[in-house]
Amino acid sequence: MDYEKLKARQRAERHAHHPNLGLRVHRALSWLNRAEQLATEGDQDGSFVFLWIAFNAAYATEIDDRYRLSEQDSFRAFLQKLKDLDHPGRIEKLLWTEFAGSIRVLLDNQYVFQDFWNFKNGTLTEDEWKRRFADAKKVAQLALASRDSVTVLSVVMSRIYTLRNQLVHGGATWNSSVNRDQIRDCSNLLGKLVPLVIEIMLDNATTLWGDACYPVVE
Repeated sequence: MDYEKLKARQRAERHAHHPNLGLRVHRALSWLNRAEQLATEGDQDGSFVFLWIAFNAAYATEIDDRYRLSEQDSFRAFLQKLKDLDHPGRIEKLLWTEFAGSIRVLLDNQYVFQDFWNFKNGTLTEDEWKRRFADAKKVAQLALASRDSVTVLSVVMSRIYTLRNQLVHGGATWNSSVNRDQIRDCSNLLGKLVPLVIEIMLDNATTLWGDACYPVVE
């Protein structure tokens, strides 16, 4: 599934969509479109950032500050909802048939583990970050073994979020040779996951998706 197919479906069905779903899907598709264009042009960094924005456009919800979840908890709640609605099991198929190997590689990559950078910034000791890294890998490996797709994706998304922070906060050089592996692996995963997220949302147009952040103001 790619932008063109999803956009054609959205055009055919959008008259029946709730405004919140319509806005989410419209925005997500616009960023997915540009991400695919940049990938074709060979700009992996730009494609990764735009894929992240597309994912964010689909899932982000405005929540009262008194009840705001952490980013990781928000990921998990959204991913659980997608899995519950994904009756054909497309998310599980994506993980176990296409990305099982690359996920394991990503989990072994210390450069997308935030506590490694916390150690480099002096807020954790070397022993602390290594212990946390080993503990996180153990959790992910147990989830992989038990085919717990929500936990696996939650861990993976936390790694992708660290890479996202590096790029959008200016902590990396465009097209740098030192981060090609993680950019490639994270882009490949998001490039398949984001269209799937949009497809599941379209399949469940009557589901309550919540108010979109920053609504359009006439």
